[in-house]
Parts: sequence; structure tokens; C-alpha cells
Amino acid sequence: MNEDHKLGAGATADPGVAPSAPDLQIPDLMAQVYEAAPAVERCHLLEQLLQPLSLLSLAAVAGGVFAKIRLRCGWQQLDVRLDDLQNVRSADVAALVDYAQQVSVETVDGLAQMLSAMPLLSGSAAAALLVAMLLRRAGTREAAGPRES
Repeated sequence: MNEDHKLGAGATADPGVAPSAPDLQIPDLMAQVYEAAPAVERCHLLEQLLQPLSLLSLAAVAGGVFAKIRLRCGWQQLDVRLDDLQNVRSADVAALVDYAQQVSVETVDGLAQMLSAMPLLSGSAAAALLVAMLLRRAGTREAAGPRES
């Protein structure tokens, strides 16, 4: 049985690797950015985060709110609608980011480019800090090279 869903905020799936401070802060910062983002941008952020996760993992996060969105959209075309946002709270987004970075840290790191291209968030201190942390983490990972299993 896969117990990844029982990992706490910022935990890593590899028990030999302790989560770094940025890994612990990224979900909370993303929740702040989500809260400040216009509705259309929220949809795009959720689409990016939902992409790599299976239906089973989405059902385990935030009471299944994201699984409902995924089921409505179908598997081929993920299109988060404005009315989907009604049931998504910032705490749900933090849980989603925490889970997504355990499954695909590259997906979460890819948010840096997306956030940089959102002009309405350019003045947000949380967005600027989040982008800096994501870029730093991506750079550190690239410098370390691929991990051996």
C-alpha cells in the first residue's frame, strides 16, 4: 500500500532525505499567491498542479475537491473552470502543492515561469519570494545532477 498521502507538509517520499526549509515553505507561499491571484490565474495555477497527479492521489488531497474537478474535466483535457474555484480554499491549494512536490517537484518548480508571466501578480511579495525559492531549488537540483535510485 502506498502511504505517500500520509506524509506531512513538506515531507519527502524518500525517508533518507530530510525536507529543506524551502520545501516546507513553498506550499504556504503558494496558498498566499493563490489567494491573491485573479480567478482566471487561479484556474491556470490549478491546471499546472493537477496535471501530474493520478485520480487516486487527487482523491486523497483536500477531501477530494481536486478529484471532482478532474472527473468533471475528463482525463485528456484538463480545463479548470471559474465555478470550480468555489470549493477550493487556500488550505486546499497548500495541501495540493505539498503533495504535488512529492510526486513531481518539476511541476511545482515550473510554477516559477508561470508566475513570472502573470503581470497582476508581479507586485506580490509572496509571488516574488515563491518564484525566487522555486528557481533556487531548481538550480540546486540541476547542479546536483540526477539522483541514483
